[in-house]
Amino acid sequence: MMSDRFVWFEGIPFPTVGYKPELMSEARDSFVFKDEDVLILTFPKSGTNWLIEIVCLIYSKGDPKWIQSVPIWDRSPWVEAEHGYNSLKDKEGPRLITSHLPIQLIPKSLFNSKAKVLYLIRNPRDSLVSGYFFYSNSNFTKKPESLEQYFEWFTQGNVPYGSWFDHTRGWMSMRGKENFLILSYEELKRDTRNTVEKICQFLGKKLEPEELNSLLKNSSFHAMKENKMSNFTLLHDYSLVEKNASLMRKGITGDWKNHFTVAQAEAFDKIFQEKMADLPRELFPWE
Repeated sequence: MMSDRFVWFEGIPFPTVGYKPELMSEARDSFVFKDEDVLILTFPKSGTNWLIEIVCLIYSKGDPKWIQSVPIWDRSPWVEAEHGYNSLKDKEGPRLITSHLPIQLIPKSLFNSKAKVLYLIRNPRDSLVSGYFFYSNSNFTKKPESLEQYFEWFTQGNVPYGSWFDHTRGWMSMRGKENFLILSYEELKRDTRNTVEKICQFLGKKLEPEELNSLLKNSSFHAMKENKMSNFTLLHDYSLVEKNASLMRKGITGDWKNHFTVAQAEAFDKIFQEKMADLPRELFPWE
């Protein structure tokens, strides 16, 4: 079951560094979401850090000082990770919070709060390819030997945070709630400006045109790749990722077409149909 390179909690695999089952259990049962909190929620490799950057720039009105001086995991900490949980639990005032958790493991208080949730989804084929390249160069979880092997792991849910299908089905049950906004990586790529305006409206924030322009410039792929507070190169010092590893690899949609074989594409389509058939097709705005 590959447990040599995972930490397991409630049947879900997690990276081996920074995750403790007893803390995740404590977070689930006793972490308190406040009505003014904002939760950024994704399955790994879906554009999480891009969305964090955008939300931070909405809060700073396009001023890049904050995103250029504070590491991304301190601006919007991961509630399930040891570092994040410890920095969030006693933090005063409104908090930006990030999570990759499936719905059954998120702190239960979320469901009794008015905290705003941004749920970002991405074509799972692209998340698969992105995950393969990222985990191949990381030292905190099981390394895939080949894309073929990772394809098997991903479709079986044997990757960090488990099954994409279960994760997405779980969180999609929240659709229609007024404090839950579903976004896609694809629409964020295709029409960044409009999607950012939609996020502002949801968060009750208003940006002036020049503030929005500054946000778009400072959250671009190029700007984030250059920003050491956001591109995870700070982790090289901890030997968690290899020197040639980049969190920011391509930042495009449809890259899976450059990597899947015809047989893999067909197999994935079949699994997707089987697992997601009863959800409306328009929830998944990708080719």
